[in-house]
Amino acid sequence: MNDVDRTMPAAEVGHLARAVLDAVGTVVVGKRDALELVLAGILAGGHVLLEDLPGLGKTLTARSFAQALGLDFRRLQFTPDLLPADVTGSFLYDQRNGDFTFRAGPVFTNLLLADEINRTPPKTQSALLEAMQEKQVSVEGVTYKLDEPFHVLATANPIEYEGTYPLPEAQLDRFLLRVSFGYPEGDEEWEVLRRRMSRRREEADIKPVVDAATLRTMQAALEDVVVEDSIGRYIVALTAATREHPSVLVGASPRGSLALLLLARVRAVFGGRDYVVPEDVKEVAAPALAHRITLRPEMWLRRVDPAFVVGEVLDATPAPASGALPSYAAGGPRR
Repeated sequence: MNDVDRTMPAAEVGHLARAVLDAVGTVVVGKRDALELVLAGILAGGHVLLEDLPGLGKTLTARSFAQALGLDFRRLQFTPDLLPADVTGSFLYDQRNGDFTFRAGPVFTNLLLADEINRTPPKTQSALLEAMQEKQVSVEGVTYKLDEPFHVLATANPIEYEGTYPLPEAQLDRFLLRVSFGYPEGDEEWEVLRRRMSRRREEADIKPVVDAATLRTMQAALEDVVVEDSIGRYIVALTAATREHPSVLVGASPRGSLALLLLARVRAVFGGRDYVVPEDVKEVAAPALAHRITLRPEMWLRRVDPAFVVGEVLDATPAPASGALPSYAAGGPRR
């Protein structure tokens, strides 16, 4: 029996997740809520989009999680002249044997940091689509499987920032959630400086807390987290409500419902439970749905944030009452 077949209780998954977050927290100052969302995206088996202004720790966060999770890590800097072959790899002529051989690109790794993904044209951005969805790449008619686990942590500058290309809606939908850090508080920023002076060098290393096999076991254990029908229907109702909101041109797709389901399971494990409650869904609704919503043009002129629309949807959609949930979710004993 291999490692991924080993069962792991929800409590152990939560314990290891907190240990990973603590390790990353030794390098990335503050932003615990945002870091929990990034880890939730990885545990849920998805990809994470880190969208914020330059210099707010996006690249450091990706590298820190790769180290703490014991994953093979590669960084790809997206630039305007980057080609799809620079992402996936290409065939090169080998003069020694007189034949073409495949040279694998940086996408062949466990955790790929797609740095400033919206600084390259959509054609190159789309080179990641097959890898993100199918966990494979096709080059010159030949398909290559990617090793698991495979996750993309992409950093992006805000659309209004100079020199950026909007991400295609199809690619945005492939990201399980979108996370923003924002500027640190004054004390947090001073702590960044203090730690830099203390270690006397730029790089900060983190010892692995788990390895790739253990991460896969943690991911598999989430399949045992119970989601009652009432919670599932609540998830579907939230996603459907984004399509009917008057400010929305295109609402979240069914992939948004799936993202809510997967992320809510992780939130339940973070809370020490092996079942999902409505609060788990509410906590991940904005990161999971906001980037999947296209607002009407007049809403952009008014600078309406899609996350605000998700908040209105949450307020207007009734959550399941505790009486509709099983006894253990309402505080009773688990049968």
